[in-house]
Amino acid sequence: MAGGDDTPKAPPPTPADASKDMPKDSSTATDRLAQVSAHLTLKSNTTRQRRRKSANSYLPADYSDILGQVTALQKIASTPDLKNRGYVRQKVAGKLWVRERVEQLLDPGSFTEVGSVSGTVKWKQTGPRSEDPLEYVPSNNVQGFGRLRGRKIVFTADDFSIRAGHADGALIEKTIYMEKLAIALKLPIVKLVDGSSGGGSVTTIRSMGFSYVPPLPSFAQVVTQLNMGIPNLGAVVGPAIGLGAARVVACHFSVMAGNIGSLFNAGPSVVANATFEEGLSFTDLGGPSMHCTNGTIDNLAPDEAGCFEQLRTVLSYLPNVGTQIPPVIESEDPIDRADEGLRTIIPRAKNRMYNPRAIISSVVDNSSFFEIGALWGTTAIVGLARLAGKPVGIVSLNCEVNAGALDALGSQKITRMLKFCDTFNIPLLQFVDIPGYAIGTVAERTATMRHGVTLAATYYATTMPIFSIIVRRVYGVAGGIMLDCRDPRMRVAWPSGVWGSLPLEGGIEVGHSFELKEIERKQGKEARDKRYKELDDEYNRLMNPVRTANAFGIEEIIDPAYTRRVCCEWVSHVYESLLPQRVMERVAGKLNPMFT
Repeated sequence: MAGGDDTPKAPPPTPADASKDMPKDSSTATDRLAQVSAHLTLKSNTTRQRRRKSANSYLPADYSDILGQVTALQKIASTPDLKNRGYVRQKVAGKLWVRERVEQLLDPGSFTEVGSVSGTVKWKQTGPRSEDPLEYVPSNNVQGFGRLRGRKIVFTADDFSIRAGHADGALIEKTIYMEKLAIALKLPIVKLVDGSSGGGSVTTIRSMGFSYVPPLPSFAQVVTQLNMGIPNLGAVVGPAIGLGAARVVACHFSVMAGNIGSLFNAGPSVVANATFEEGLSFTDLGGPSMHCTNGTIDNLAPDEAGCFEQLRTVLSYLPNVGTQIPPVIESEDPIDRADEGLRTIIPRAKNRMYNPRAIISSVVDNSSFFEIGALWGTTAIVGLARLAGKPVGIVSLNCEVNAGALDALGSQKITRMLKFCDTFNIPLLQFVDIPGYAIGTVAERTATMRHGVTLAATYYATTMPIFSIIVRRVYGVAGGIMLDCRDPRMRVAWPSGVWGSLPLEGGIEVGHSFELKEIERKQGKEARDKRYKELDDEYNRLMNPVRTANAFGIEEIIDPAYTRRVCCEWVSHVYESLLPQRVMERVAGKLNPMFT
């Protein structure tokens, strides 16, 4: 038809047709939109049901209730109860409270407690699932981490004000845990003992309802620490009883507070029933005059502060563990410092005494000598010192006691020092003036030779480097042990040195007994004395130390004034070359010193 378009038109597209023409992604989006729309419609037509609150919904989401309980218990434990009879008893006795001790011992701000809320708690229920502490008796042992002059340590401190440290107020698991931590972390452990350290009490039987075979669960760890060379340091700051006594005596080093310290296997009441010794005080039974003079405790301090200072001092010489080299510090004392006074300190008359501590103090770094065991085994002097800032052990004989003859206690003291140095990789410097083992009925009665042979075995069983200065006499088995225990020998002699199998005094009588008796029988005592003097002069001439050096019986005779320089050169070589190798052998398990 003119003027028109008779071509049929397609019907308008339906949504389905449109969706067919849309891309696949657009189709998927449309379907998803439809699903969401249907879901929202369904929600709007559904009656909402209120969700029932659970029991936990009443508890704060930030756990402030639990943290509040911890804070409350910690506050109780750290605040002294001024009316508590145990606290009052502590103060009347002149003793610090346990947390005062911790504060004085450790570097300021370094205390981190472990087991801060351990103890006995009586709870009060405040809700279906909530409660608050009503009564709290803390564990009678404060333990944790701290620092001594910057050195990190593990420590335990008894609280005598709570059940006198007995087991029914303690949690032995805490102590065992800290002993294990010292091993695992290779950290020194310090023990402040005041009471029984968790030892037994008969009241424990009543609370448990039965008796028990006494266990000793923590001592396996203690022995491991001692032999690993993890410093184990203890202080007696009150009565150390039973297990408490054993714990502190088992340390590498121990010290007792002279004004309040005592130590015994059982207290006066038990002793009175067992031995009928009545009326004994703690001091009578086991005070400083008893145990600081028989070797049970190493050192005596005037008070608790003195104990703490000695613990800090001893630790400064020791590594954290036997697989480390002892700590070296800077020293302002010149290595080549000479002391001309040493040339005249040994009298020409061999029966005259001198001050052996003056020799030690002159040779080592200024003010670095720390004596251990000054009140027992007094025929020997032992301790720690530094040469050019490097720690060394010190052994010297003491001519001012028993003429320097080594008795049973002196042998025990040196034996302990040798093991100490071997365990901590500390080289040993010896000042030798030994006339031999002690003689006479007292010496025989106290088993001098038995302890002397134990000392000999220890000299040969240990492996730390030893350097010896012969300042005067070297006689007999005892002298041979001290100087012949290393191969090659590291030793020098002063010009005052004399040596032999026996001292001339008595030795001439033995060696020329028949001759002298015959002269006296035939010619009289005056002729005998004349011959004795001739022999004495001859032997003294032959015993000139230079003659021994001519035969290379002594490696070198030095000027005493320059002893410090010789010793510093030796110890510097030990620290640079020998100790690193020794530490590697200990790490590899090839070298295993034994302190126990």
